[in-house]
Amino acid sequence: MVPSIPVCLSSAVERAAQEQRLDTLLELHHTTFTFGHSLEGRHAAAPWSVCENNLLKVNELVCALYDPYKPYKLQYGDLEEAHLLIQISAVPLDRCVKLTDGLAVCGLLKALKALFTKYVSDFSTTLQSIRKKCKLEDTPSSSAFQEDWTAFQNSVRIIATCGELLRQCGAFEQQLSNKILGTAGKYLSESYSPRSLAGIQEASSTERKSATKNPWQEYNYLQRGNMAEYNSLMEVLYSLKEKGTGNSSLLAEPRSALTRLNQQANQLAFDSVFLQIKHQLCLVSKMEVIKDKRNLVLERATQEDLPTFSLSPQEYITNIGQYLMSLPLHLEPFVTQEDPALEMALHAGKLPFPPEQGDDLPELDNTADYWLGSIARATMQTYCDAILLIPQLGPHSTKQLATDIDYLSNVMDALGLQPSRSLQHIVTLLRAKPEDYRQTAKLLPRRLASTIAALRCIDY
Repeated sequence: MVPSIPVCLSSAVERAAQEQRLDTLLELHHTTFTFGHSLEGRHAAAPWSVCENNLLKVNELVCALYDPYKPYKLQYGDLEEAHLLIQISAVPLDRCVKLTDGLAVCGLLKALKALFTKYVSDFSTTLQSIRKKCKLEDTPSSSAFQEDWTAFQNSVRIIATCGELLRQCGAFEQQLSNKILGTAGKYLSESYSPRSLAGIQEASSTERKSATKNPWQEYNYLQRGNMAEYNSLMEVLYSLKEKGTGNSSLLAEPRSALTRLNQQANQLAFDSVFLQIKHQLCLVSKMEVIKDKRNLVLERATQEDLPTFSLSPQEYITNIGQYLMSLPLHLEPFVTQEDPALEMALHAGKLPFPPEQGDDLPELDNTADYWLGSIARATMQTYCDAILLIPQLGPHSTKQLATDIDYLSNVMDALGLQPSRSLQHIVTLLRAKPEDYRQTAKLLPRRLASTIAALRCIDY
């Protein structure tokens, strides 16, 4: 036949547009399958159909009819991947069954993983763009406090989207597992064991001997063209059968990728909330109350005995306190909003600054409290880090800083939270008189005591 069937098939596929090639191949294969099914019926009705010699001839006919599709079926994973990346909404399993009768499951899984990888990558890039737009990584250029919850509210919507992706991925994996086992499960031998290839071959041989031969039904392009992939298919089917479709790991990698994406979204929301607090705390070492070396002597001479009660917390810390006090209101949707996707995403995400070891953890039962606790701990830890970056403190500055810390501790108490141990240690060391400092520091972390002593110019 000139041109040959493979040449005609190749020409038809290559002439089709990229997004239509798989559909074109499916149409051609359907025509061939219909013709083959008609021939099978005629063969079954013939009185000589069971003759051994005639079976060999029929087998040659089956191969002549279906072998031209073998290269395309072996490349099904790549064809499906290219198709999915163009038409993301299409249902791939139906195409896998129509073209390969379910034998190309491994190629299908490869295509799906590529699709999820591309989607997660694009989503992640978008999150990075949002971070830049919100200037989450920028150094503060102004001390002005700007309370804006828009970025956080948008971040919550993104978290809910991630939750919906996780939910749908799980549901799709379950559906996919059921369909794969229902469609391709017929290829799995009852005596199959992944630990014995010899056993597989023997079982297949036995089954072939005991069954009535039918070349139309026995044609298996995968065994003829890629035995390694066929063995992989058997392992997938065996795993689904043994573990159950509800415990499958067909899409374990995409699920992990979506979980990481959800973590990015949670971090975006956290950073958008913490941004203004971070900006205020970055200014701690530059506050007017912290004098340079030229004022230290004058400060000691004139203000050593200044009573603490005459000091008020500074604006930077009251800004932070008021901001923290408003947090429960903005975290309320986590509690009141009945959104299973948001709830799933929030529980799957991990926040920075977890509770200290040994702390009571009632907040873990409540998402809003969990977020409030994390932001509060981030505030206290960042505050401690900022304090330790101060070059030097005079007596007045020391008392002012202790007053600021007391104010923040009162805010924490009002929110039902405990000041961190580090913050408590710092305020204790700030309040200690120079002559009592060594004794006070005995029960506290040595490195912290040495650092605060250096800030206060105390010989320790």
